[in-house]
Amino acid sequence: MKLRAVGTLYRHELRSSLRERTIVINGILIPIFMYPLLLWGMFTAITFVEGLNEGFTSRLAITGQLPAMHTAMRDSLHALDGVEVLTEIEGDLDAALARGELDAIVALAPLPESPVPGNFRVELIHDRTETRSTNARDRVEALVERYRAGWLAELGRDLGLDAADQQIFTVRTENISSARDVTQQLLGMMLSIFLIIMVAIGCFLPAIDTTAGERERSTWETLMTVGVDRGSIVMAKYLHVATLGILAGALNVIALMVSIGSVLRPLLVDSDLTLDVALSPLAALVMIAAAVILALTFAAAMMVVASFARSFKDGQAMVTPIFYLVFLPILLGGEATDASLSTNSALVPLLNVSMMIRDAIRGIYIWDAIAITAAVSLALVTLLLLLARRVLAFEEFLTGSFDGSFWRFARERLFARG
Repeated sequence: MKLRAVGTLYRHELRSSLRERTIVINGILIPIFMYPLLLWGMFTAITFVEGLNEGFTSRLAITGQLPAMHTAMRDSLHALDGVEVLTEIEGDLDAALARGELDAIVALAPLPESPVPGNFRVELIHDRTETRSTNARDRVEALVERYRAGWLAELGRDLGLDAADQQIFTVRTENISSARDVTQQLLGMMLSIFLIIMVAIGCFLPAIDTTAGERERSTWETLMTVGVDRGSIVMAKYLHVATLGILAGALNVIALMVSIGSVLRPLLVDSDLTLDVALSPLAALVMIAAAVILALTFAAAMMVVASFARSFKDGQAMVTPIFYLVFLPILLGGEATDASLSTNSALVPLLNVSMMIRDAIRGIYIWDAIAITAAVSLALVTLLLLLARRVLAFEEFLTGSFDGSFWRFARERLFARG
């Protein structure tokens, strides 16, 4: 393999790809605009739906009676904003709730056996699967809690207790996480998945175009006349696909970092949370290394699979299942944001890179596990490259005459005796 020939072919492949409108859109424009717009649309939709839910009027049915001293609470239920108490419900109330004619049932009952005179019980029956029903429950619970607190305070004053005596114990919460901690947790969950997705998208079309596309255009034969060994050709094509994957991942991270503050800040107006979007230089270097590892892995895997396609359309169908591997980190890693990269998880491809990215954003660097991750990924890439070179060594793949699956090829070519 000649490095000068690899460089020449690499530049040729890269220029050819950048002339393709589809590759430019999927590899450059989509990484820049897709996820910022997707995030904006998602959070805007969430805010819009929450506003609609808050505007719904909760339909209640009240059953039972309260002690005479608590008639004010029942009146408060009738006068509560956003609540309509229905009194003309025919048939079983539980059936009406199941049919959606009611949002909640408020069952009131005195507690004569209680040592506190005038004590009562409130039972809320609702449908947890319905948003309107859950909103009705929250509204009634808030009213009951306010009334209960006021009644207990009045009862304490009647017993001669001052405010300090009434406060038997207090519950105080303190959030020790800073704005940077909150941002690191959010970015760790998002970037560890988004970076894998965008690198895969960046490698998808170039990997198909440089293998199945060459076969469909019948340009493999022309490429073989340049007087360069096939190992150099495979390496040039591979580096070109990996470069576009790295470019897609880097552009996506930059776009997400620039836009996440402006996208999420309006949602935190009524919250005590703030965002501090910043990455340390070391975290940025680890993420760049992760993007390189991902691009090398996806480029090799996609090129091997696309080599069996006889047309660009067939290549798309064959390579698409590789995208299912993107969800491997989610399935294996779960949502535990406090889990860090370990020796065991470093042995699992994709999961190790995902956890490495998340740890780097949080400022955690487990170097021995990172080294294992790099070694496992490079071993996988080497194996895939050797397989790709072996596949393209057969004339059937260059001419498109081979018609079969990878397993047939492995049985008849790779592992054939003699």
